[in-house]
Amino acid sequence: MKDRYDVIVVGAGPGGSMTAKTAALEGLDVLLIEKRQQIGDPVRCAEGVNKEYLKEYIEPDPAWISAEVKGSKIYSPDGTMIEMSEELSGAEVGYVLERKVFDRALAREAALAGAEVMVKTRATGLLIEDGFVKGIKAEHMGKKYDIRAKIVVGADGVESKVGRWAGIDTTLKPSDMCTCAQYLMTDIDIDPDFCEFFLGNEIAPIGYIWVFPKGNNMANVGIGITGNASGKVRAIELLDDFVQEHYPGGKAIELVVGGVPVCGTIERTVANGLMLVGDAARQSDPVTGGGIFNSMWAGDMAGKVAASAIRRSDVSAESLEEYEKKWRAELGRDINMSLVVKQRFTRLSDHELNTLAHSLEGIDLGSATLIGLLWALFKANKKLLWDLRSIFKGIKDIEMEVSAEVGS
Repeated sequence: MKDRYDVIVVGAGPGGSMTAKTAALEGLDVLLIEKRQQIGDPVRCAEGVNKEYLKEYIEPDPAWISAEVKGSKIYSPDGTMIEMSEELSGAEVGYVLERKVFDRALAREAALAGAEVMVKTRATGLLIEDGFVKGIKAEHMGKKYDIRAKIVVGADGVESKVGRWAGIDTTLKPSDMCTCAQYLMTDIDIDPDFCEFFLGNEIAPIGYIWVFPKGNNMANVGIGITGNASGKVRAIELLDDFVQEHYPGGKAIELVVGGVPVCGTIERTVANGLMLVGDAARQSDPVTGGGIFNSMWAGDMAGKVAASAIRRSDVSAESLEEYEKKWRAELGRDINMSLVVKQRFTRLSDHELNTLAHSLEGIDLGSATLIGLLWALFKANKKLLWDLRSIFKGIKDIEMEVSAEVGS
């Protein structure tokens, strides 16, 4: 580890590794650090990702693919099941990954591209001079270091401190967070071809339960509930109730808990000499909490913008605004649209959820388009048509805001 680099990336998750890889391929001298001694551990997600999205950034490898599914099954509170194709199921359905292997594969790609990777290395602060981030204060194996860089990228997750150190408001209210708990279970009877989602205010208030197959009668069985609901009930207790009912003979061989931001985008993700990526930038989907592809997409962009800014010898916030505008124009637009949808649908009662599910019975969703799906819902639920007008108005407003920002 040297005392000076072009770029330092803090956090070796998918967003951080992709940032480091892209920046290194652009010819920059890059340091990627991870505070834990093992990249990818502990796992803090259901491990699902859309296979077509993923292929844009990495060649699929059987070593880190636990299962390949063809769609999702969604269960309403009364047990009505809606089957959806992979195309309609979103960015979290396609491959079920082995994240411990996948994350290390991404870090390896960053290393092969030329980045230096250091584990068990923690950022303890930023070096700031004349209003510019100039590097990090770090601790490695009990020793402290000052490491300088032209740009620092914070990819240090939902608990990110890097943004706060740079003066970016990354605070979260309870309603902005999803509290999650997940078992890796074995010896359970599941459909290996589908991810499953269970809805209902009794089993998962302001959230849902998921079952993601991992082959050999194994699956990730987890729950996520929004923070303002978790103050009244504990996610792990609700998950235990679900497991006892659905998989009484199953065996839990691993437990992970954590939090995911589901708040939509934050006000800014750049400062002088600094960018934020992934959960640190609140780039996860507010509806599903998924963020693997979003983080990789943003990381690739951050690496390219870093290279461009360094070539211009201008790493000011104004220069790095290129990253801000680009990710908000595409990824940010989708995130904010999801937030509008989430805010409406999380208010639905179990009766309303059941009504929606019943209205889709008999419809072939394997070949339906998203517009066709929405139209089927509208025809069967006149009240929903009224209620969703506010959603479409919100989406239109978001599109107008994005167009104005990109044009400025």
